[in-house]
Amino acid sequence: MKWKSAARVASPLALAFMLGACGSNEAAAPAPTQSASAVPDLPVMGEELRIVALGDSLFTGYGLEPGQSYPARLEAALRARGLNARITNAGVSGDTTAGGLGRLDFTLNSLAKPPALVIISLGGNDMLRGLPPEATRKNLDGMLGKLKARGIPVVLLGMLSAPNLGADYRGQFDPIYPALAKKYGATLVPFFLQPLVGRPDLIQADRIHPTLPGIDLMVETTVQTVAGALPKTASPAAPPSRP
Repeated sequence: MKWKSAARVASPLALAFMLGACGSNEAAAPAPTQSASAVPDLPVMGEELRIVALGDSLFTGYGLEPGQSYPARLEAALRARGLNARITNAGVSGDTTAGGLGRLDFTLNSLAKPPALVIISLGGNDMLRGLPPEATRKNLDGMLGKLKARGIPVVLLGMLSAPNLGADYRGQFDPIYPALAKKYGATLVPFFLQPLVGRPDLIQADRIHPTLPGIDLMVETTVQTVAGALPKTASPAAPPSRP
């Protein structure tokens, strides 16, 4: 695959290599060896919780087998915690924030009822294409505003600017996610790709997309945040007490 094509199909993981090349004094976290779930499996209980994952190739499972995408592995990790979660994977390879905004209403309206949560991972392709940060902000603002109006909570998976785009671009791009999360009361993951920084062993041979162990590490570091953002009634019921 030529780089020009790779950039079109949603390559924000190239950022992990850019940041890793800048050096890090922190020890690399080990990749999970068995599953993304860090707790013993619990029985699934309660009403089904529909979650929509709106994103790019970080959600589509590019280069992986069916069932190995981030949304699929996240669903399994949530269910292992006793949450009756079902995730609709609305990832589109190469998508930008403009594309996400354009298809958000259609995605939500296609569901039988509103989802309990929407997870957004968009903006990496905007950054890699050098699109104006103000446009990225406007599109994400539009998505969060629509979801706020519908009363749907959001987990916003943040992105950081690549160092080679310069300090001016970084100064405009990096504050977008924390500012909008604060404005709309969304749950923020500051940098979705943080677990992969400096870990080329967790990236596929194309040097762009995560391997399955990479996906599992991303799930491991975000599953508790996602679980905490679900409606409180979504928590697994405690077993009945004995008289």
